[in-house]
Amino acid sequence: MPNTTYPASTGKLRGYLATPATPGPWPGVVVIHEAFGLTDDIRAQADRFAGKGYLAFAPDLYSYGFAPRCLITTFRTLVRGGGGRALADIDGARDFVLAQRGCSGKVGIIGFCMGGGFAILAATRGFDVSAPNYGIVPRRPEDALQGSCAMVASYGAKDLGFKGAAAKLERGLLANHVAHDVKEYPNAGHAFMTPHTGKWAFVERIPNLGYVADAHDDAWDRVFTFFAEHLS
Repeated sequence: MPNTTYPASTGKLRGYLATPATPGPWPGVVVIHEAFGLTDDIRAQADRFAGKGYLAFAPDLYSYGFAPRCLITTFRTLVRGGGGRALADIDGARDFVLAQRGCSGKVGIIGFCMGGGFAILAATRGFDVSAPNYGIVPRRPEDALQGSCAMVASYGAKDLGFKGAAAKLERGLLANHVAHDVKEYPNAGHAFMTPHTGKWAFVERIPNLGYVADAHDDAWDRVFTFFAEHLS
């Protein structure tokens, strides 16, 4: 069954594993959710990767209980630039994917919103490629990105909370000579790569927030092109 558990430093956590229908071996991808948690929309993103031939695993960083409390703890790790439980849980998710029968031994990470910030921080923690999407950039990216893997990142110019984030991230990557593809979409705001459904569908009615078709399509094309290059 796709819904499963995996071992982390503080016990077993929940997650969603999507396996390709094609014969392995497959490169792995860890999919880090938005602030909303491991929703059906994030499971659909893991399924998208499986459809492209990747062994995709989406860990539930809110496995510990009541989501608001987990949210505060998780965001605290982002603001501090690392060192919290969430990064250890992401390390566990990486190791879980690499231990799966059929994994090729290479693994990438992708994240959205909150998860995008973690995809940046985790880029120095044993992944082969990272794809942060509208994620928080560390205060000193030149320092935080030392030893980073290759990175493909996407931001929206209408995302008022992330003004200048794309340029700031690219400066950090350039300073560390990291292979990268960073793009800011002029007609997109926040969360444009995930069409929100179910109880989160209200997101699509908020100005400068939610799915933007052309930016969505181009960003996903760039992700899969970049991942094919660095995980083959």
